[in-house]
Amino acid sequence: MNITFDGWVIFGFLAQFIFFLRFAVQWWASEKEKKSVIPISFWYLSIVGSVMILVYAIKREDIVFITAQFLALFIYVRNIMLRKKENTDL
Repeated sequence: MNITFDGWVIFGFLAQFIFFLRFAVQWWASEKEKKSVIPISFWYLSIVGSVMILVYAIKREDIVFITAQFLALFIYVRNIMLRKKENTDL
């Protein structure tokens, strides 16, 4: 396997890291509350990470990741809409 660390690979790793941060944020919030919670920042990190991964997938012409990230964005946006409707912790 020939791996070249060009700017796009670095961008892809950054995208994955941001997407991973949502799990760390969710875990930290749950530990703080002593129960399972999903803070609004989880959904915002999901959107940012997903858009970044989508851009990377488009550049790499990977239809599997393009489809997955594009469809997931609807779920993330919908969850933010539901949270705003509840008007909690925003």
